Amino acid sequence: MTGVILLLFLAVIVAFFWQKLRKRAGLGVSSKTWMGVICVFVVVVALLYANSVGHH
Repeated sequence: MTGVILLLFLAVIVAFFWQKLRKRAGLGVSSKTWMGVICVFVVVVALLYANSVGHH
């Protein structure tokens, strides 16, 4: 369970910095982009974890 909480916490941090970069670039920031970045980060990390663990 702590792994899931840590994953979500890291996803929020990545989304926060992504939004700061978007603001500096003059792009719009909305709740859809927040959720999109969080979802993509969670899926990518889950895929990397599944790939590293593999099947026994």
